[in-house]
Amino acid sequence: MDFNRIMTRVQAILKNPKATWPVIAGEPTTVRELYIGYILLLAAISPVAAFLKLSVFGVGVPMMGTYRMGFGAGVGNMLFSYGLSLAAIYLVGMVVNFLAPTFGGEKNDLQALKVVAYSYTAAWVAGAAQILPWIGMLIALAGSIYSIYLLYLGLPVLMKCPSHKAMGYTAVTMVAAMVISFMVSVVVGGLFGGMGMMPGGQMNGPGQGSFDKDSPGGRVEEWTRKMESATREVEQAQQSGDARQQSEAMGKMMATALGNDGQIETLAPERIRAFLPEMLSGYTRSSISAERTAAMGFQISTATASYENGSGNTLDLEITDMGLARGVMAFAGWFGVEQEKTTDTGFEKTYRQGKNFFHEQWDSGSGSGEYGTVAGERFIVKISGPAVDIEVLKEAMKGIDLAALAALKNEGVKK
Repeated sequence: MDFNRIMTRVQAILKNPKATWPVIAGEPTTVRELYIGYILLLAAISPVAAFLKLSVFGVGVPMMGTYRMGFGAGVGNMLFSYGLSLAAIYLVGMVVNFLAPTFGGEKNDLQALKVVAYSYTAAWVAGAAQILPWIGMLIALAGSIYSIYLLYLGLPVLMKCPSHKAMGYTAVTMVAAMVISFMVSVVVGGLFGGMGMMPGGQMNGPGQGSFDKDSPGGRVEEWTRKMESATREVEQAQQSGDARQQSEAMGKMMATALGNDGQIETLAPERIRAFLPEMLSGYTRSSISAERTAAMGFQISTATASYENGSGNTLDLEITDMGLARGVMAFAGWFGVEQEKTTDTGFEKTYRQGKNFFHEQWDSGSGSGEYGTVAGERFIVKISGPAVDIEVLKEAMKGIDLAALAALKNEGVKK
């Protein structure tokens, strides 16, 4: 990683983008080189700044004082958001490449990733300002706006779209980027009660450095290798002219970008429904439902049930097959995500035991809580409702055959 070269490029793209874009367009590079030599460093600025603001400097809360996120939770959130942003960048690049013909441009997956990565420069650099008081958010906003402008200037040069279509191309790309960011936040927030955060050449050739295989950096390198392989398959499919082959290749690329080795067909409603027992720790099932929904090639299956006891108390059980979104769990594993916080009336924590994640949330004021886990890095299981304490929910979880559910983690996976 050449720090001086990175700083020179940052200054050039920010100060003189019109002259810099043609230089970028003509540079030979690979996905790995883009990540290792540029994206990995700059994408870390905003997560690090957020960590400093939340866990070191703290956030002033009117009439209440300064709030600081726990150090461990802050580090976990920082690393997790960083890992997910690396995937988001690639996904936005895929969108840019996919949209190119629509706006009179030429498809080129590497040029698409380049235009996204270098356009994000302004937003990444401005992200450091969030450690400042109120003006920091204004600076960050200005950086985001300037990144949109950089994208507008870069699309005609790198994707070869007509200049008069660049505005529409930029607008659609930014909408897609916001959708991707929202999807990541929803998926992660749904997993752990609000932890969600906001984006081919040869790999490891002679003389090139690399991270330790099992380190977070090593995992990212392995991910980029798979992305390059999936990209080549898309290129071959496009050359074949076979629409079905092109669709399958694009689907595989999307799966790889989310950390999966293939597309996934989630469990049918009747299959996932079978894991909702009639009795649950002395509670009798009073209602049950299951469904499978799909959009943009993604499937999610959900089964829910309510249980009542003789005292009129109710527990709700929900099992979700995340499908392709299970790859998010891989990112969580790479970066060792954990969280713990306490309040005057309860606590919330997310932790890992072995290969499994667990989430506990309890509010003594309302006498209710939630206990959840992830089986087989694919199935989210949550039990919630009023109880004497969190142990009641943990005991109820024992009534779910988690081992059998985890055994289905590879069912429906299409290599």
